[in-house]
Amino acid sequence: MSKKIAPVKKNDQFEADIIDLTYQGMGVAKLGDFPVFVANSIPGERVVVGITKVASSYAFGRVVKVLQESEDRNHDIDNALVTTGIAPLANLKYPAQLTFKQKQIQELLKKQHIEAEVAATLGMENPFGYRNKAQIPVREIKGQIETGFYRRNSHNLVPIEDYFIQDPKIDEAVLIVRDLLRKYHLSAYDEVNHRGVVRTVMVRRGYYSHEMMIVIVTKSKKLPMQEVLVDEIRQALPEVTSIMQNVNPDKTNVIMGEKNNLLWGNKVIFDNLLGLKFAIGPNSFYQVNPQTTEKLYTLAAEKAELTGTETVIDAYSGIGTISLTIAKHVAQVYGVEIVPGAVDDAKRNADINGIKNAKFVLGKAEEQMIKWAAEGLKPDVIFLDPPRKGLTPELIEAVGIMKPKKIVYVSCNPATLVRDLDEFINTGYQIDGAIQPVDQFPQTTHVESVTVLERQK
Repeated sequence: MSKKIAPVKKNDQFEADIIDLTYQGMGVAKLGDFPVFVANSIPGERVVVGITKVASSYAFGRVVKVLQESEDRNHDIDNALVTTGIAPLANLKYPAQLTFKQKQIQELLKKQHIEAEVAATLGMENPFGYRNKAQIPVREIKGQIETGFYRRNSHNLVPIEDYFIQDPKIDEAVLIVRDLLRKYHLSAYDEVNHRGVVRTVMVRRGYYSHEMMIVIVTKSKKLPMQEVLVDEIRQALPEVTSIMQNVNPDKTNVIMGEKNNLLWGNKVIFDNLLGLKFAIGPNSFYQVNPQTTEKLYTLAAEKAELTGTETVIDAYSGIGTISLTIAKHVAQVYGVEIVPGAVDDAKRNADINGIKNAKFVLGKAEEQMIKWAAEGLKPDVIFLDPPRKGLTPELIEAVGIMKPKKIVYVSCNPATLVRDLDEFINTGYQIDGAIQPVDQFPQTTHVESVTVLERQK
């Protein structure tokens, strides 16, 4: 079989219309049926494309010149936000971002031949400065410590001070820690030679409580100049209630190591969600946009039409955010989660809030659900909030065995959502009402959504 030859080579230039956006936020141009993915271009634009990289069935390009601009283009941004992938949709006006997210789900459903209505995306009134957590790499550039973000598809750090989508107080804290690392001449991690001390600065801030946690991630067991760093951080940032060191000695892309050392204050910070109090540690999974999380969970509970008599399972229960926010609307909720620390957090959060009708179990969701089914547990509703890879066939099978009246599927990845919906339809469920996208991550390509499935009579 002859190898397909691409119609372009690196550094070629050509004029093209941008006809679509990829799920990564890159514009799509076509040469015949050959796609070229063009950074920082948006549908409706005609541009001169310069080819930057060629594969056999597609190529990447950049905008050399804009010949005709889209009305949806947003000029009011720093291009580094798009080129680093911090905010890959920031070049698109916000209403167009919301439409893109709705369309993404619609197109995937169409490809899978699933008929379902997709409601307009629920957006934010102020779609900036919403992230309550930052993990910022620390590197040395031209002999100076810098904090910033990697250019897309590379490990070249671009120094950045305003992250656009992070809580401005977090941006301020990152710069204060950066300046202290410079002042006391700490070495930045060098990933090529696996040398240096400081790898990452992580900051978490409670949206309601304003409690702040600073975590300095180091390669070394000891943090040089620890005492003066702690004193100066406390003086400069009065909101700080927790200063931690996380030790990550491995040659890895994983940001956090397993060991946390408390340098000052509390091991956790607290924040509120739908009137409940949650303890959040350095490794806790806690939604990064509490404003839309409240919308998302309220919506999920409403769509489940809970009456107070139900037995509910929350698969992938994490630190208990869904379980505990719906506990007052149900008779009993069972949460299952595979991460031991998250199960401990969930139990602690139930105690903090005096919730007695939530039980949390450590285990694989699919295995635990088969166990519960064997024990005769018959849930009325199952809430599913899986990671990006979606559900396993075993989990869908376990749900099929339990036969709940309703499934409420909170998804963070439309591609795996549509795949899983197809499986549920094949096991006797139907989509009830419209799929509701929620813009949990404005300025990025991520799409959260809530879908309700009902067992067919």
